[in-house]
Amino acid sequence: MKSLFLSLLLVSILFMNSFSEVRGRRWKGEGTTENLESIFIGRCYDYIRIVNPAVGEKNCSELWEAFRNAFINKDPCNILPKDYELFIKLAFHTIPANKSLFWENNQLLVKSFTSGARRYMSLSDALFGFVADFLIWCGQTNSTGLDYESCPTTGECENNAVDSFWRMASITYAQHSSGVIHVLLNGSAEGGAYPVKGFFADYEIPNLQKDKISKIVIWVVDDIQGPDRDSCGKNTVKILEDRLKALGYDVTCTDNYKPVLFLLCVDYPDDSNCILSSSAPPAQRRPISSDRGGSWNKLMFVSLVGFLFRSASEY
Repeated sequence: MKSLFLSLLLVSILFMNSFSEVRGRRWKGEGTTENLESIFIGRCYDYIRIVNPAVGEKNCSELWEAFRNAFINKDPCNILPKDYELFIKLAFHTIPANKSLFWENNQLLVKSFTSGARRYMSLSDALFGFVADFLIWCGQTNSTGLDYESCPTTGECENNAVDSFWRMASITYAQHSSGVIHVLLNGSAEGGAYPVKGFFADYEIPNLQKDKISKIVIWVVDDIQGPDRDSCGKNTVKILEDRLKALGYDVTCTDNYKPVLFLLCVDYPDDSNCILSSSAPPAQRRPISSDRGGSWNKLMFVSLVGFLFRSASEY
């Protein structure tokens, strides 16, 4: 009787696994973003018409087909960076000198700081990164359809469609960056501001072209109200500085770079790190307080951030 029960249990488990795979829920990650094609093509037109029309005309439908063909009808765990070469070639445009911005652990802050490529151009501000930013996608073996149920995570397989795409995009972006290179790191990040294993460390630094780069500028900015875990010359930032100097680069580092810090302060105008003092004589000097509901601080920060950003852009 016990043997019969175990046999029935095993059959039930196998049936449930087979049913799950038929329905497409094979992986631990989220499935393909709904309306992926429409979002991709819409972003493409947004970029070439509004965000950065200087890149010239691009065939957005052709870009989508090249992107889709890189991973469709293939094993979702056997997608290689080179599979995206045609898409990268079709979407590529010049990365302006002195405008490249690399980063780790602060994606949303970087998007605010670059302001859609108007101040700097991070990877996601280039067309080939812009169309895929924050999206998820994967195909299915022996199928021309997308998998909307689940996609493999990095832990399940390294050569998944999303990670391989960003590897190829990161390599291309690094190879075509020039002049003064900027790096924005989060000094409050757990494990350190500079992950010694990550996209910047593994795919971008090795593909920088030294003969095209005059200087590398590192900014380490702590979260407002966050811990100060890492700083210039310390911990993982020192590891990064030493690595870049060993490669022959001229490197400078600044803690809590003010244009970025004050951008964070817009959301925390009354934090002690964000209180501005007047330039009046000591007897008259006092911090701008929040007794007006924080509105005066917000006005001052918005004005100051605008001035600092203009200065940073000129630099």
